[in-house]
Amino acid sequence: MTTNKIQYNMKTKKHIALALAMTLAAGGAMAQKKTSNEGQNGGISTEMLNQMKKGYGSSATDRALRNIMVNQSPKKLAMNYENATKFDANFSHRVVSKAITDQKSSGRCWMFTGMNVLRNQAIRRHKLPENFQFSQAYLFFYDQLEKSNLFLQAMIDTYKKPMTDQEVEWLFKNPIGDGGQFTGVANLIDKYGLVPAEAMPETYNTNNTSAISNLIALKLRENGLQLREMAAQKGMTAAKLQQQKTEMLATIYRMLALTMGEPPAQFTWQQKDASGKVVETSTYTPMEFYQKFAKTDFSKYYMVMNDPTREYYKVYEIQYDRHVYDGQNWRYLNLPIEDIAPMCIASIKDSTMMYFSCDVGKFLDSEKGFMDMNNFDYESLMGTTFGMDKKQRVSTFASGSSHAMTLCAVDLDQEGKPIKWMVENSWGVNSGWQGNLIMTNEWFNEYMFRVVLEEKYIPANIRAMMDQKPVMLPAWDPMFAPEE
Repeated sequence: MTTNKIQYNMKTKKHIALALAMTLAAGGAMAQKKTSNEGQNGGISTEMLNQMKKGYGSSATDRALRNIMVNQSPKKLAMNYENATKFDANFSHRVVSKAITDQKSSGRCWMFTGMNVLRNQAIRRHKLPENFQFSQAYLFFYDQLEKSNLFLQAMIDTYKKPMTDQEVEWLFKNPIGDGGQFTGVANLIDKYGLVPAEAMPETYNTNNTSAISNLIALKLRENGLQLREMAAQKGMTAAKLQQQKTEMLATIYRMLALTMGEPPAQFTWQQKDASGKVVETSTYTPMEFYQKFAKTDFSKYYMVMNDPTREYYKVYEIQYDRHVYDGQNWRYLNLPIEDIAPMCIASIKDSTMMYFSCDVGKFLDSEKGFMDMNNFDYESLMGTTFGMDKKQRVSTFASGSSHAMTLCAVDLDQEGKPIKWMVENSWGVNSGWQGNLIMTNEWFNEYMFRVVLEEKYIPANIRAMMDQKPVMLPAWDPMFAPEE
């Protein structure tokens, strides 16, 4: 190697080393500048982090709390011992309920609740055994078939809209589910009737609905794409689309029949009295059985709701919130809680249960079956407050109706004001208090959302409001998720 080459290489290395040092220095300066500006840019700066750390002390009390809390659920540790004495299962007015039902691992609370209202009436009117039940499996079969049709027909109805349209996106996200609400109970029974539990008993897949519902949802999404493509074809007729949809539904019907059994078109049933003695053996169709044992004019049932985020004394309707395509969307009158409670009391005093839904998991002592705002003292445990009211909780998605049950009892004070309420649940007899849940009136006001009342318990001035034109709300409104 020549001298000139050696000198050139040495100069080159010096230049590279100098450039590298300058780059590192610049990077360090940039990092220092970035750190100092993190808080201003919305990030957590070192100064901010140090300030936060001051909120957590190193006292003996803090260390003791940490040692306890890292190994336990906050809910268990926040249990309010002083509140334990408030539990009371005595009620001034109670509709005598019958055997507790169990929806098992399914989202059919809406169905069990609606049918429990009818079941209680049928047992009293026809002196049936207390363990009498209508078949939930029978109605659930048709619920899933009807929801499948609702989705597929919606695919035809919306085929001109792009896949990115919010309505189309919502449909594909929610092709089917096992949740629902009272309108579904009414429409399905009016269309398909009822059968006793013996005529179509529960199966694994009616008690555990997620697996088959997921399979059906997968098939429906595939079919939905096919229908959209067919509908867009030139010269496609409505008749051809309906024929294709029928063939798709035949596959869904087969999937349901394989996993739940096929609904009976006719059955023979032994009617027994309260003592278990057979009093009659007859053959019925599902509609004949419904007409004899549970005939109900559902047009005289009205849903009211307490949603403080929306204007009161207005009727609202939710798009696509129905179980049957040719049925009715869910419609309700929004009322202050002060207007709802007296109607519920009137119904209970007249020995009539009601479809009721709420945010069941909030402040629930599941062992006692007791719902009270003071069951858990999270504020003392965490050293902070949780101060949102009902309107704020709904607006921020912190609360909403999640579960339907049957409202059956109220405890009134000497002035006729409610102290507490009770609902018959569908989680089995070993859940809660003998299968029921008890709530304080304060909890009722904060976490009750919907109740379905018969017309005769609704004052005339409120009943007149039901006739106004409803405000249509979109299906994706988070307040209106199906009850499970």
